[in-house]
Amino acid sequence: MSDVTLARPDTSDMIRVHLVFRESLGAAPQLIGSVPQTDADRVDTDASYYANILAFLHAHHEGEDALVWPRLLDRCPGDAATITRVAAQHEGVLAVLNGAESRLAEWQAEPTTDRGAVLAAALITLCVNLSAHLDDEERLILPLVAEHLTVAEWGELPMHGMQHFTGDKMWLVIGLIREQMTEEQCAGMDAEMPPPVRQFWVEQGEPLFRAFIAEVRR
Repeated sequence: MSDVTLARPDTSDMIRVHLVFRESLGAAPQLIGSVPQTDADRVDTDASYYANILAFLHAHHEGEDALVWPRLLDRCPGDAATITRVAAQHEGVLAVLNGAESRLAEWQAEPTTDRGAVLAAALITLCVNLSAHLDDEERLILPLVAEHLTVAEWGELPMHGMQHFTGDKMWLVIGLIREQMTEEQCAGMDAEMPPPVRQFWVEQGEPLFRAFIAEVRR
């Protein structure tokens, strides 16, 4: 019988997604704190930025709940305790995430200095709680994914995320992820995009991203 080695998924793409969350949430005090409460356009821009980041986090965790944890529990019975523990962290993160979304809505409605400080604190609290979970995922779960999930199964996550994303700026998410990629990795991503998606990104998505992120970071 021939020795056939199956291709395994490259889980480094998950680390890039994690970096988007770590960096965007970690920047909250600077970004929110720099917005004058009288500048309605800046308030709306930063509120939209964080609303889409938080929506992306919802979709990201929902994808793992649907597509990763059940498969790992089925295929890695010896690691069930670890998988269950890390998966259960989503519930704690969700409570903090929901709180941050409430603080964001309050700040956008009335962007006072005090509400801005409360929002920044909520986003940093989310960052701290989430980072502990992401550390566990990267250290304990991604090696199991690489060993026990197929390339096709791992590839279902991005599509699930796009289908369940409730934000209004998918191009923002794509752009933030691409910032974490090398030129070679971006070229690979371009090659895998369906032609209509690739055309949208080149003609509309990337210009929208560059203009929007420049406003957020100015």
